[in-house]
Parts: sequence; structure tokens; C-alpha cells
Amino acid sequence: MKIKHVGYSVMLSALLSAVAVAEGKVVNVYNWAEYLDPQVVEEFQKETGIKVNYDVYDSNEMLEAKLMSGSSGYDVVVPTGFFLERQVKAGIYAEIDRQQLSNYGNLDQNIMNKIASHDPDNKHNVPYAWGTIGLGYNKQMIEERLGDLPVDSLDLIFKPEVAAKLADCGIAVLDSPSEIVGIALNYLGIAPNSEKKTDLKAASHLISGVRSNYKYFHSSKYLSDLANGDICVVLGYGSDVLMAQSRAQEAGQGVEIDYVIPKEGSLVWFDLLAIPADAPHPQAAHQFLNYILRGENHASISNYALTAVANKAAMPYLLEEVSTNPGIYPTAEVTQKLFPMNAHSAKYDRLLTRAWSNIKTGR
Repeated sequence: MKIKHVGYSVMLSALLSAVAVAEGKVVNVYNWAEYLDPQVVEEFQKETGIKVNYDVYDSNEMLEAKLMSGSSGYDVVVPTGFFLERQVKAGIYAEIDRQQLSNYGNLDQNIMNKIASHDPDNKHNVPYAWGTIGLGYNKQMIEERLGDLPVDSLDLIFKPEVAAKLADCGIAVLDSPSEIVGIALNYLGIAPNSEKKTDLKAASHLISGVRSNYKYFHSSKYLSDLANGDICVVLGYGSDVLMAQSRAQEAGQGVEIDYVIPKEGSLVWFDLLAIPADAPHPQAAHQFLNYILRGENHASISNYALTAVANKAAMPYLLEEVSTNPGIYPTAEVTQKLFPMNAHSAKYDRLLTRAWSNIKTGR
């Protein structure tokens, strides 16, 4: 689930408008910001003559609002798995015509089997990228405060006596109730997709007990703050933490960032290409999907956005520092402890929203 800065759209839009393409051949794409190498789009336009109108968003809720209102005008969108799950039930998406996807066979069936929990037989999606939520941290700041205490545990976030030692340098947590509550439940040894009131109460109690040590809840601010040394630890998206690591290295100010998937296990997310049922250009949409599934193109997404892709043909094109990074492509042992987030019932969502509001406000 990618959370990036929307300002990226300015550069990409300028690039796209400069490319001469055949009039009337269009595909309208709505994607997470900073999630696609502009060169891939440029080459697609040159090869197909199809103009790409590219817009970006920074939350699943923003995408869902557009789709639920009807007639969004988009041909390709990129929802996260558990959002697509409930949107499929609402009739939002068309079925994917695999006959138009000559590169469909490149997909990794093991990952596809996991995604099928959101969309049986994967009728309405094509995998775009996947990743994890874990701990991003400033190595020096953490060592100064915790010494040789293990950093691969959610104790940094959820154990009061540990979190209290980090409060002064700044703890950030994703503003994503279903994901954070699911991770808290798993930490407590409870099924992460449970909708029992007693389980939600237990997770809420856990998070509320350490809330005073958190600097903020936010789903994008932590990227720059971690890179600048303004916070020392975040429970956030792995790809964003690795982006912060890259920015810190480029800045050359001595800020060392690392990312680890907690030993207790964590959430695995899947961002999926989908075609709205009312897409104005479904054929062009399929051409765009098929282009992404080409090995070298899908690899460029992994190399650019620092996320994993479920494409066997992409593996030879991955940068070594990407393919060997366990924060991007986890080991089999770590993967076994990852769990997907399922769509919640409307009733539970209401309870969750209320509980999350109380947690954030400290009530």
C-alpha cells in the first residue's frame, strides 16, 4: 500500500503532455504517487500511440470515494487488496480479460494464491506490487536509547517501558486503523482479522496504553521526518521507509535508517491493477496492464518504488540491492509469519472507526 507525495504528479504530467501520441487513443490511470517510473509510461506511449492521463492519490479512501461516486472516468486504478475485496462485492470492477494479456503467465502463482483471498480466482485484478508494514528506525538514535535491545520487535511500539525510552526522539504510527489494529491483535496472539468486540477492546487497550509516547499518527509525513532525523522509529510501510533510507543517504548528513519486519509477524499488503466497470477505454486499459506485466517493466516498478512484484519474468531485471534486500523480498521464514488484511464488515468498520478516534485523541 503505497503512500507518497502527490507533488510527483506535476513532473509526470509534464512528461506525458510532451509526448506526441495519436489523437483519441487514451488510457486514464489513477495510481499512488511516486509509484511508477515515468520512463515506463513514456515508452508505453511511444510503442502503442496511446496517451496516458495520469492522476495520483495518497489513500485508499480517496480512491474509493471516486469510484463509489460513479463515472470516475478512470480506466486503470490500483486499490489495495482488502479495499478491492469489498469494492468487487459492490460491482465496482470489470472482470479482467486474460485473453488480452499475453504476459499474464509471468505472474507468480504462489503470490496469486494469497491475493485470491481478496478476489476469488483473481477475476478482477492483476498484481501490481506487494510489501509489508514494519519498523523503520534511526540506528544511532535507537542504539543511544536502547543499547543492545533487539530492534526487530514490536515491543518498540507496543511495550510501554520500551516506547517511553523513545518518546523524546519521536515515534510515528500509520494512521490506518484496520492495519494497525490488525498488527496489534497479532502481537497479542489474537487472529489479526478478528471482528470480536472483546478483541478490538484488547487491541485498543494495548495501543492506548502507549499512546502518550507517540509523536503522531500519519501515513506519509514519517517518510521525510525519518530521513531528516525528526523521528527515530515508525511503524510504517516498508517501501516508504526504504525511500526514506535512500533520501537520508543522498543528503549525506549521517542519518542512518534501517527497516525490519517484526519477529512477531506483520501485515503483507497487495496493490492491484483493476479496471472499473464503467471504464471508458477498457481495451487500452488491458494494453496498459499487459505492458506492465512485461518482465523488464514490472522490474522497473520494483527498482523504482522499492516494492516487491509478483512477476517471475521480472527477477532477472531487478537491481541486486533490491532483489537481495530482505525488507523488499523477505525470506521464506519471515514470509510464513505475514498475514493479509481482509475486508471488514460495515458494522465492524463503524466500531473500528470509533475506537481509532478514541485512541488518537487519547480518550
